[in-house]
Amino acid sequence: MTSVFRIGQCLSGKVGAYTIHKQVQDFIWLASFFQRRTASLRPLVDEIEEPGGPTTIVLKHLDDDLHDASAAKRLTSSEIKYVSKKILEGLKVIHQDGYVHTDVKLDNVLVNYVPEDSGPRFTNVQLADLENTVHVESKFCKDRDAIGAPLWRSPEAQLELQWGPAADIWAFGSMVISLIWGDNFFIFKPDVPRGHDGYEFKILEKYHIYFGPCPPSFVDLADDETLAILSYIMDNISREKLRPFSQASQREFPKTRSLC
Repeated sequence: MTSVFRIGQCLSGKVGAYTIHKQVQDFIWLASFFQRRTASLRPLVDEIEEPGGPTTIVLKHLDDDLHDASAAKRLTSSEIKYVSKKILEGLKVIHQDGYVHTDVKLDNVLVNYVPEDSGPRFTNVQLADLENTVHVESKFCKDRDAIGAPLWRSPEAQLELQWGPAADIWAFGSMVISLIWGDNFFIFKPDVPRGHDGYEFKILEKYHIYFGPCPPSFVDLADDETLAILSYIMDNISREKLRPFSQASQREFPKTRSLC
């Protein structure tokens, strides 16, 4: 049966009325499964059942996402610590059960603002978009399918090697770097537009420039084509272009202040 639900339609649920923005069919149960264990994941607030059709879930609404919030105003160090802690709390719950979020990025971190402009800006920080969350034993994971957006994708996922929870941590680290610098800075952003044939290859080059060669374990995991790509990058980027942690300064690695 074709669903009569449509984007923009207003529906009445068990605890309120809602306007449909997205219908989630797969992985619905994850929203309720994880929310009992942490407040750092966007929770399910209602369910709407259509006779003969799939259940539509209603997720908590927050004021903004971290991409737009950080673009509007650079986060302070205390705000970065606060949002980082909340994101890691959410990832901890996901990873403890053997799941991978697969799409950690600034757009998928939602925030509520403090009503008055005093002190930290945010009252709530929640990791959202669990629709693509998969278990490490799932076929999707074992088949090494592409995950996430290229800018946030870990090297092993970019190279279509076996990935897991570590891919989320890589994406988290990339996010923190973006938050530290602000102004829509993305450390791995290539100098070609998205959609360009060399877009993802340029990202691989950025990995090498900022963090050095891929770990030796990749040699055992990669096929001949992937090894050829890695060899090409290593052979064609001169030592003068290598800039490991070149943009880090005393501000990013303070000696007297606690990072926790």
